[in-house]
Amino acid sequence: MNQTALLKRGLLLEYLTLGWNVVGVILVILAAYTAHSVALAGFGLDSLIEIFASVVVVWQLRGINLNRERLALRLIGIAFITLVIYIVAQLLYTLLTGTHPATSVGGIAWIAATFIVMLLLAFGKRVTGQQLQNEVLLTEGRVTLVDAYLAGAVLLGLLLNALFGWWWADPLASLVIVYYGIREAIHALHESQQAGKGSEALPTTRA
Repeated sequence: MNQTALLKRGLLLEYLTLGWNVVGVILVILAAYTAHSVALAGFGLDSLIEIFASVVVVWQLRGINLNRERLALRLIGIAFITLVIYIVAQLLYTLLTGTHPATSVGGIAWIAATFIVMLLLAFGKRVTGQQLQNEVLLTEGRVTLVDAYLAGAVLLGLLLNALFGWWWADPLASLVIVYYGIREAIHALHESQQAGKGSEALPTTRA
């Protein structure tokens, strides 16, 4: 498959991710507000980060020859840092106030569907990114995979709360978001530095 076809496939994967998350962020935040669920609120914010990351990747892929890789990776890294700060603050507030989340059937159903969809999209981005040798698409593919992992963790917390009344399982599930958020922020920022070194080396090579 030639580069043009791969770029189109990469863009299609990003548009599908955007569409799913735009719908999802509205549904999840409404469910989080109704159920007072930290895990759902965190996942809703993660969906906003995923939307932002997808927009960044579309911007980079549509100008793949304009040296946008470094800035794109840095923006994704900053988005993850923002996510971690919010989740930690919300987690501490919930544990200190002892807020007990209610069961959200709609939230459980959507998170379960999101888990499957994000796994499929992450696989497609990884394959396409490897074929394109595009680090931005590969990094955003990892964002999508993290989204799937988070959906699984949040789903577990919601089910434990719904079935056994373990209210603390809901906020603790958000710790998974914190872990992956820190890891992916470090990775994205590191890759942005590497991309910067590569672009700085270009003039010397040409000379």
